Amino acid sequence: MVQKLNIVFEDSNIIALNKPSGLLSIPDRFDPEKPNAYTILKSLYPEVWIVHRIDKETSGLLLFAKNEVAHRDLNILFESHTIDKNYICFTESAPLEEEGIIDAPIAHSPAHTSKMMIHPKGKSSQTKFKLLERYHGHSCVLAKPLSGRTHQIRIHFAYMGCPLICDPLYGIRTEISIADIKKRPGLSKDQEIRPLLQRTALHSWKLNFILNAVSYELEAELPKDLKALQNQLRKWTKN
Repeated sequence: MVQKLNIVFEDSNIIALNKPSGLLSIPDRFDPEKPNAYTILKSLYPEVWIVHRIDKETSGLLLFAKNEVAHRDLNILFESHTIDKNYICFTESAPLEEEGIIDAPIAHSPAHTSKMMIHPKGKSSQTKFKLLERYHGHSCVLAKPLSGRTHQIRIHFAYMGCPLICDPLYGIRTEISIADIKKRPGLSKDQEIRPLLQRTALHSWKLNFILNAVSYELEAELPKDLKALQNQLRKWTKN
């Protein structure tokens, strides 16, 4: 059975998905049979080209090209960093400043093949940020990567002392529940406290760009799990 995809925009040149968390963007190099957005689209469209990717646990906007010309032009936009990328993330703690730029070079970690690290000899990397909401012990932040390094937003916020909630590589926890937000969750000892979130709190929210003289302003709404987290963070911040 083909997994249903949430297509938020489509024209003769592009397809934009609101990718759910847990779905790969492209085939896994070790196990190509794992469900992924590209393979699913290939079963629905005669021709689809990969333009970029977002992490498996990251939800939100994911672009594909529908023809070779659009594929070439979109690649140029991504490589030249002229696509305006906007992510919503929920962090531990909060940035000290309301907005700014994190400028820290990123390199592969020699100790862990799947991790990145801040290193003076790494590649130049910059992320703009703006604090959207401040909670008790957490925050909601708009992140705009100006470069395109692996795990850039995740490691930049960890470097700033505000790792993303439930980030298994750079964070402080792998799940968050009411008990972590509300000091007294109001549950009896035998009641189960279910996690609100068990994946990295990062969402590809908006993409703005110009392709063939056409201005695109694409948006993918927050998924249910991040909305639930945000509602609880707001609720217990007010109380």
